[in-house]
Amino acid sequence: MKLAVVRNIGSSRALRTAVDVEEFEQEIVDQYALAMAAAGLTDGHVGSSRGTVIEFRRSLPGPLWSATCDDADRFLAGLRREGRAVSTRAGKAGMLAQFYDFVIARYQGDVHALTGVVVEQPIDEFNRQSGASLGKVRVPPSDAEVDELFCGWRVSVSKARKYLPAARDYFAASLWRRLGLRIGETVKLDIRDWRPDLGEFGKLHVRFGKGSRGRGPKPRLVPAINGADTLIDWWLAEVRHQFGGDWSDPDAPMVPSERYDREFGRCSRASDDVLRHGLKAQTIRWLPAWSGRVTPHVLRHYCASSLYGAGMDLKALQELLGHDWLSTTTRYVHVRSDHVEQAWVSANRRLVLADTPRSL
Repeated sequence: MKLAVVRNIGSSRALRTAVDVEEFEQEIVDQYALAMAAAGLTDGHVGSSRGTVIEFRRSLPGPLWSATCDDADRFLAGLRREGRAVSTRAGKAGMLAQFYDFVIARYQGDVHALTGVVVEQPIDEFNRQSGASLGKVRVPPSDAEVDELFCGWRVSVSKARKYLPAARDYFAASLWRRLGLRIGETVKLDIRDWRPDLGEFGKLHVRFGKGSRGRGPKPRLVPAINGADTLIDWWLAEVRHQFGGDWSDPDAPMVPSERYDREFGRCSRASDDVLRHGLKAQTIRWLPAWSGRVTPHVLRHYCASSLYGAGMDLKALQELLGHDWLSTTTRYVHVRSDHVEQAWVSANRRLVLADTPRSL
């Protein structure tokens, strides 16, 4: 198999025709795709980024290097008029920002030598979606409300018409509540991923943790704190074997479906939708005030908030949740505190004391 030759855009040449301009643009985009591949980004992310750049190019009156903030404004506003979701618009803006950072960092000189144009970054703080507009603030229920939900749910499991899926949904949701696992990480756990021999509480090997910027899975070891060790022992000792004889297969799914995969000779994995539906149904039943608002990710936020409120420091939380940046972890912490009110009371108390005449 032969690799396609990508021409060196660093060599000087004149862009005399429209074809020359088009080929030069294509070379820049190809170089960007190669750089992303070299960084280990997934094929899906590379393809999506490349597609976004091409989509943006079609909206421009000139070549890619001539784009301005006004052009980006019109492009993003057009996506909004088309009814694209906020997260979609933000994702495309982010991909364009990375592309232009790449062009400016590597090929600003080439572009200027060939075209006389100084490339500018068209995505700035004014036209990029803010965190608030993305709806990233997911304030979770209180401790009392979460306890009410899970206490009612736990009691109902033994009385459920279908005990096994009821117990499975409760187990998965409890992992989100106690360890802050993502739903995608949960469904990809295998039986071998429980390592009771590691650490004081045992650890879960999360092999398919979410990587940043399309870099593929980011594995981590999650200690089974917060009662998770007891939960996992209950699941494996009393429930999991009832799904089928694959309970002793280390490659069998930790969170199985009721369906049997004959090709692999073990249970299939439970799907995201099935687990989401289980949480939704139990929320309607036991915590109706939060119906439609309690999701797996909200329980992840609850886990971070409750552990931080119990004294866990942010660095430890960052490792537990699998975040690359500490700033991301801080957005997960929503601690119900009266420190603002107490500061106001203390300040007023000092004012009162300052105004009170001292006795001689």
